[in-house]
Amino acid sequence: MITEAGAVHGKAGRRATVSDWMDMEKARGISITSAALQFPYGEHIVNLVDTPGHSDFSEDTYRVLSAVDAAVMLVDAAKGLEPQTLKLFRVCKARGIPVITVINKWDRPGLDPLALMEEIQDQIGLVPTPLTWPVGISGDFRGVLDRRTGEYVAYTRTAGGATRAPEERMAADAALAREGEVWQASVEESELLAGDGADHDQDLFLSGFTTPVLFASAILNFGVATILETLVELAPSAAAFHHGKEDAEGRPAEVREVVAPFSAFVFKVQAGMDTNHRDRLAFARVCSGVFERGMVVVHAQSGRPFATKYAQSVFGRDRAVLDVAYPGDIIGLVNANALTIGDTIYVDDPVQYPPIATFAPEHFAVATAVDRGRFKQFQRGIDQLDSEGVVQVLRSDLRGNQSPVLAAVGPMQFEVAQARMADEFNAAIRLETLGYSQARRTDAASAPTFAMVRGVEVLERRDGTLLVLAPDKWRISTMERDHPDLTLEPLLAGER
Repeated sequence: MITEAGAVHGKAGRRATVSDWMDMEKARGISITSAALQFPYGEHIVNLVDTPGHSDFSEDTYRVLSAVDAAVMLVDAAKGLEPQTLKLFRVCKARGIPVITVINKWDRPGLDPLALMEEIQDQIGLVPTPLTWPVGISGDFRGVLDRRTGEYVAYTRTAGGATRAPEERMAADAALAREGEVWQASVEESELLAGDGADHDQDLFLSGFTTPVLFASAILNFGVATILETLVELAPSAAAFHHGKEDAEGRPAEVREVVAPFSAFVFKVQAGMDTNHRDRLAFARVCSGVFERGMVVVHAQSGRPFATKYAQSVFGRDRAVLDVAYPGDIIGLVNANALTIGDTIYVDDPVQYPPIATFAPEHFAVATAVDRGRFKQFQRGIDQLDSEGVVQVLRSDLRGNQSPVLAAVGPMQFEVAQARMADEFNAAIRLETLGYSQARRTDAASAPTFAMVRGVEVLERRDGTLLVLAPDKWRISTMERDHPDLTLEPLLAGER
């Protein structure tokens, strides 16, 4: 797939990454927004949702995790488990999402591979079961030992990693003759893993107890094909989607089987992908049944029907008319303005999937229009960014619509908001940072009391949720102590 999707920088004839289509993404070489890519691979159709790797955009990744059947988690060979990766690993484990782990950038100096395996098990609780093991220390990537066959897969560099690296498979004896002590060291480490029971078991993987591990260097195109082959071999196909309340044991009380009538779940909304039309695209994961373009579906949240005449398949920012889709597929619904993140659509048998929880923001800024004469454009742009989840928009009667508060998990979200307001809506904004770092949910009965606390502010989110903003955890603790009978809750279950 990388021969079509390309490498990150697009140099020397390589194509730029299809999933990184925003100007900021191209300039910085990082993913800022999630993007869907559907492609055939062998006998399979793969729906890949590429997610941002930067911690400031972890909420976007969290939304994607609500719509997938498996995850491929990239770990930097030098940095190991970074905080945002650790957080999302734990989300996958809690949701029972099978995880394939890829240790990337093995062409650069990094950590010891056994130490990385220990870190994954200790910090996440998933038992790593490597399918491949590196031949050559980090920074001296020669190839991998295929632990299931015992063969050596030697890689040959290509110019800039522009195409799939040629692979040469050879038996252990030939590998020993070619690589000597380096091969022997890899074999001995693999035997240590086998002695600890770190061999792949499909049932344990699907149950969320183990994670298969692969070693790769994406920039050199070493091991990328193996990742795709492993994905289609091991990752589950579309499964029944849970809905309804949980039973006493915490298990989903109801499921929507894939053979049930059509239903889908909106996990992303994006505008500005097509500069010619400025349209809005709702990304929906098909959960059950067969989707046919033009079919009339019901919007579960409003109960209203609407036709799906403008349905598209998506590959990054490129689109094609979509006539039919099946469970697991991602469909793009153009200008379905009634749809927002977390919404459900269906035909025949009613269903409504659980809403997507939001992260607690930690950064806050007041947004005002640079040109007050462009207030309509300002209002339209702010509402659009809010509906997409680029930032959370908080309002109060005191501040009014002219000065909404933008709330973000990371400060780079503010940069995206400013760039899009100026480029897409021609309504440049000025941001004034606020001194809050904590947000908690409250209710209408408790809000007036908290609003009287010095240094604290109560604002309302688009969905009607009331948030208490405070400068630090100490202030939160004080309010909890002084008002134990009032509501002051984390935004995510288990989050403090």
